[in-house]
Amino acid sequence: MNAISAFPESQIQRILEARHHDPFEILGRHKKGKDDVVVVFQPRAREVSLEGRYVMQRYGDTDLFLWRGDGKDLPRPYTIHWIDDAGNHHQRIDPYCFGPQISDFDMHLFAEGTHLHAYRFLGANPKTVDGVDGVLFATWAPNAQRVSVVGDFNDWDGRCHPMRVRGGSGIWELFLPGVGEGAHYKLEIRDQHGHLHLKADPYGRAFELRPSTAGLITAESRYRWHDSNWRKHRENLDWLHAPMSIYELHPGSWQRDDNGDFLDYRTLAHRLVDHARHLGFTHIQLLPITEHPLDASWGYQTTGYFAPTSRFGSPDDFRYFVDHCHQHGIGVLMDWVPAHFPKDAHGLARFDGSALYEHEDPRKGEHQDWGTLIYNFGRNEVKSFLLSSAIYWLEEFHIDGLRVDAVASMLYLDYSRDEGGWVPNIYGGNENLEAIDFLRHMNTVVHEHHPGCLTIAEESTSWPQVSRPTWLGGLGFSMKWNMGWMHDTLTYFSKDPIHRHYHHQQLTFGLLYAFTENFVLPFSHDEVVHGKGSLLAKMPGDEWQKFANLRLLYTYMYTYPGKKLLFMGCEFGQGREWNFDASLDWYVLDYPLHHGVMDLLKDLNHLHREQPALHQYDFDVQGFEWIDCNDAAQSTISYLRKSDDRVVVVVLNFTPVVRENYRIGLPSGGEWRELLNSDSEFYGGSNVGNGNVVAEEQAWMNRPWSVELTLPPLGALILTPV
Repeated sequence: MNAISAFPESQIQRILEARHHDPFEILGRHKKGKDDVVVVFQPRAREVSLEGRYVMQRYGDTDLFLWRGDGKDLPRPYTIHWIDDAGNHHQRIDPYCFGPQISDFDMHLFAEGTHLHAYRFLGANPKTVDGVDGVLFATWAPNAQRVSVVGDFNDWDGRCHPMRVRGGSGIWELFLPGVGEGAHYKLEIRDQHGHLHLKADPYGRAFELRPSTAGLITAESRYRWHDSNWRKHRENLDWLHAPMSIYELHPGSWQRDDNGDFLDYRTLAHRLVDHARHLGFTHIQLLPITEHPLDASWGYQTTGYFAPTSRFGSPDDFRYFVDHCHQHGIGVLMDWVPAHFPKDAHGLARFDGSALYEHEDPRKGEHQDWGTLIYNFGRNEVKSFLLSSAIYWLEEFHIDGLRVDAVASMLYLDYSRDEGGWVPNIYGGNENLEAIDFLRHMNTVVHEHHPGCLTIAEESTSWPQVSRPTWLGGLGFSMKWNMGWMHDTLTYFSKDPIHRHYHHQQLTFGLLYAFTENFVLPFSHDEVVHGKGSLLAKMPGDEWQKFANLRLLYTYMYTYPGKKLLFMGCEFGQGREWNFDASLDWYVLDYPLHHGVMDLLKDLNHLHREQPALHQYDFDVQGFEWIDCNDAAQSTISYLRKSDDRVVVVVLNFTPVVRENYRIGLPSGGEWRELLNSDSEFYGGSNVGNGNVVAEEQAWMNRPWSVELTLPPLGALILTPV
């Protein structure tokens, strides 16, 4: 009986045509009666042997080789030796002599939508099996006819290393011995119609520098962390009542090197930490650092949900970046994009030839505005993918929090859609019930497994309880961007001061809802792109008035309830709109007015940290009290910020008119001093101020004490009792 007769002809044919769902049924070592049969498929081989001594026979004119005999001396695992058609000698351990590697429990949790560490068995994970070093490749492609690992180790030939499917799980796996760190790879997927798709690994840990898209095999991280003190501090920090000011940046355009190229993660870490510490920021927030093919997307069209972009270095280089920030007291937040993904052919789009990660129906599965695809949050395996990504960044890179992008687009089925262009939920409503459940679950597991880590929603609607616990019916985010406050504030500031008294309510309306959520006040990248101009350019008036308005804007933000966020370049009043493809205009710091803005921001940050009244009750009504919100005629407002044992008075004049003998009520008598005056000559102002003042026992604004002040033009005063 010859070796080939031991197998059904149909199975042999499927191997030869590279469409077998379980090549282990044919390839590898099999017991047939008293004999061992070994089958090897080796394209472009002239001769093949086992262990260099058992010569294999070619099957017809194919690249299938067989051996049959007494295999008691054939080791487990065994090595294949072959000579290729160019006469070169090769050898490798046969990957088809190893058993399945992924546990049933892992597959169960993955299919249940609750696996938090799917990246530990899916993707490309270095592994030692039976004493042999190699890489376990695995992916989820339930509608594929065949999946193969291809790379520079097999000439990118999908016939060489087909994977096995694990029952009905849709998970394909293959352990490849001898594949080492740095090898390039992709997945070749044959769909049910016989079409081939060359895909990047959804769980890849590192990728080639764009425009190339192959994955890179990464070894277990060799990085040694030194941030244990920071992480203990973070876990015990009462962040609700702690100061928080966030410096948002795009790593590719913050600074460039002398040749105009990107800074690497390590160089960026040192320069950035020095800058952020000098200015007094508590956190930095990175625009998406996840791998992405198009620079112009700023990272928001993600293809590598488990890979720091290779534009700036390796994963361990990014670990160094985070560690360096932590060692110097700076938290690291990052943008994370679970709402949508790009249509790039190498990415998740129709991954196995079907709408797998997305919806088949474009009314549910496509963002027309952005040209991207929407995740199908009703699929448990998609939920495990995204949950694992969120946990990955917190665990593997010690990230302190995730700013979740485009939450509004996840909550509403009719987001940015015309009538008839969307599909209602099972109750006939426009709420995306599956996405809501996912967000609640994601927030729950993040806070449960990583106490002290934050989740921050970019959510622009009036959806209730975004930053309230899930057990109260909320979405469970730590905080939410206050887009309404941002929009009203910038609209107000863009008005010529002579017209501002008509728009006074844009300053006061926000306090009606300021404590309904845990708000972040964002002047983000979105406000300085796409023709919107820089913050400085939005300000009306001549040059002096523009800078005075900007200083007033920042003082208003830093004394208003809520945590603070400012995009890079805004700290020194960059005049040009942000350009993602070039460095910030650091040269403007040679000009006093620009440097004055940065000096003011530094003082505001330090004041924000040092004065409990400016941060302890950012999210609680007891931390804020109006003195006067009704002086629309003179475009001024005044209020108290309070902590348990401190109080500061804030008075803001939104006109270029000096207001002399301006009386305000005070909560107590005695001497009061200026903590900060945005019109100080140190910041480029006209130096109209008051120094120390003494409150009079004269009732004013329903308060027993009052004082007359001189309000600087387009200026802000912060006062505190001596």
